[in-house]
Amino acid sequence: MMNQEQRNSIFYTSILYICGFMLFLEWLYPLQEITDTNNIMIFILYGIFCFSLSLFQIKWWISFILKGTALFIIIDSLFLDPTFLSPMWFEQLFLDISYNVQALFAQTWYDLTPLFRSVLFLLLIWLMSYLLHYWFVVMKRILLFVLLTFIYLTILDTFTAYNGGFAIFRTFIVAFIALGIANFMKELDRESIPFTWVKKSPVWILPLILTVLFSSVVGFAAPKFDPQWPDPVPFITSTAENAGSSGNNSLIQKVGYGEDDSRLGGSFVQDYTPVFQATAEQNHYWRIETKDVYTGKGWEFSGSPHYIPFEKLPPMYDDSVDSQKLQATVKFLGNHSFDKLLQPYGFKELDPKIAEAFVDARSEAIQLRNDDYELMDNMETYTINYDYPTFDITALREASGQADPYDSYLQLPDSLPERVGELAQEITADKENRYDKAKAIEQYFSSNGFTYQTTEVPVPEKHQDYVDQFLFESQAGYCDNFSTSMVVLLRTLDIPARWAKGFTGGELIDKQSGNNLYEVTNANAHSWVEVYFPEIGWVPFEPTQGFSNLADFQTSIDNTGMQTDDEQEQQQQEKQELPEQEEQAKEQPEVEPAGASPEEIKVSMRWEYIIIPIILVVIMVYIGYRTRYHWQTWFLKRKVSSNWNARNYQIAYHYLLKLLAHNGNGKLPDETLREYAMKIDRKYETNEMRKLTYHYEELLYREQNEQAPKQELAQLWKNLIKRILA
Repeated sequence: MMNQEQRNSIFYTSILYICGFMLFLEWLYPLQEITDTNNIMIFILYGIFCFSLSLFQIKWWISFILKGTALFIIIDSLFLDPTFLSPMWFEQLFLDISYNVQALFAQTWYDLTPLFRSVLFLLLIWLMSYLLHYWFVVMKRILLFVLLTFIYLTILDTFTAYNGGFAIFRTFIVAFIALGIANFMKELDRESIPFTWVKKSPVWILPLILTVLFSSVVGFAAPKFDPQWPDPVPFITSTAENAGSSGNNSLIQKVGYGEDDSRLGGSFVQDYTPVFQATAEQNHYWRIETKDVYTGKGWEFSGSPHYIPFEKLPPMYDDSVDSQKLQATVKFLGNHSFDKLLQPYGFKELDPKIAEAFVDARSEAIQLRNDDYELMDNMETYTINYDYPTFDITALREASGQADPYDSYLQLPDSLPERVGELAQEITADKENRYDKAKAIEQYFSSNGFTYQTTEVPVPEKHQDYVDQFLFESQAGYCDNFSTSMVVLLRTLDIPARWAKGFTGGELIDKQSGNNLYEVTNANAHSWVEVYFPEIGWVPFEPTQGFSNLADFQTSIDNTGMQTDDEQEQQQQEKQELPEQEEQAKEQPEVEPAGASPEEIKVSMRWEYIIIPIILVVIMVYIGYRTRYHWQTWFLKRKVSSNWNARNYQIAYHYLLKLLAHNGNGKLPDETLREYAMKIDRKYETNEMRKLTYHYEELLYREQNEQAPKQELAQLWKNLIKRILA
């Protein structure tokens, strides 16, 4: 007959095992959402069946037959047509398994059939029923499986479509109930508590359950902080894409330069992977394309691409603009390349001219195509000839605002809030010419509380305008926010403007034969503004906080060699306009993704590359501390096994006393070693401690160790250590 204490022990261990099974189910629930696994309920039912047999401790050979039979029944119902256990049934099963074994040896994993994959999955459930029984019931060491479950759920919640919020909440409740029961039972055994009512009465478990449920409900219902770290997914995804991409499709996605600008906003994680190196005389923008249609959420093209020979495209600026003939060489690094040419302002031709340059008349993106307009292979290295312009500020001020040929660059969505246009009027109220109006808007952001940041940048709600949100609510963002807002503000004033994107000049890393060598990374991806001036052309402007305009400007000088009053005033004004930008430019690299740069990037890098390793080190130290007696025991076992001498015997015996004290069985001050040994032997139902103590006293007081049975003592010590750690 089973006594009351045994029944209570089975009751508590059954609760532990059921908790283990509930945690295991959390591994199965997401499979239907993140994989092509069907009939997930069948696998759950098979898991219930296997865990039930292990729970009731059915004899192993009976359990083996029942679990195996259930596995064959499931496979038969899902995949096999012949009569169950008929010769044809076995033949079909054998052929399928033979085929899959060959696929395994050939490492063609995608050739594995659904039947074989299901068999492997059912076998895994079968084995887990044994493993969790050992962890939860025999050893009562469940923390590792709990941690693995939390890690599994959080990874799925972060990187897949699975929403693991409620699953983590369930896991928290089940895990802490199981941990509470396991540790309480271990303490009872360790302390040898004589109060039998504690083991017989289940009342003690109620406070544990109530405490866990109360804390869970409070944690679930309490307000939560927003995420404090930037989302790592874009960075990881981008890195994976860049590592595996090549050829025409190796554009930087999400982090760095990207094609899709239809929905702007949101934070990003910076990527400093080098993209190309440029050998040039001076630092300047590397322009790729422009976009003309603002939707209220981002930028799109007004129509399909229309490619024409590059020579037929009207120049960006008039012949009256001073320019300098320059040459630059671009060399892509790693697997990076673009199907659109990187072009400095004033692009003329490739040298040598190995292919025809065609340009999209709408976006001004330049590509290499053959006579049939088919895209040519990208070049890893090419040299560009260009006439780099220098814009005269006086001429820009005097440019007439009439007869603009680019009315299409005045487009604005009907949904644009009126207060955006009212703000543009307010900013430029005292300005009379197009240049001063553009400069006033460009400098508005630096003196009205706008901040450059890459984290916690909001995405507009469904009925919210991207520019309106930035101008009147967040006032925080990166280049896309600043440049788009300036374009929209200019268009409300009937000034043609467009959104340009590409790369900033990069970091100077060397000087070669009078030229500078610049390295450009994903983080240098950038967007800026181009404004049209009649009889001059398209002129770049830089509204982003912390960035300076890379285009060249000059002030004309009269015949006496003196600047005009207007020019002196403009020069003085410009000195006052950009002190903050120049100061930030000294401290910060000129980098950013289709928005990216400044101190927020450094903060992000510090959190990612310093804080996370520190956390990992702390976790490793904590695990090492919690398991110190296990690895110390392992090390000492090897030591005494190889050399059981008097000194090592004393070390082993003192370690035994230390381990007993750690487990709550320390020696009292008024106890003799023999009294203490008898107490320990009663607890662990053995006589090993007395034998070890006797020989220790012989060694300590009589220095008699030669006749000691060394192998026997070593084995006694190991046996007792094993009992203590069990």
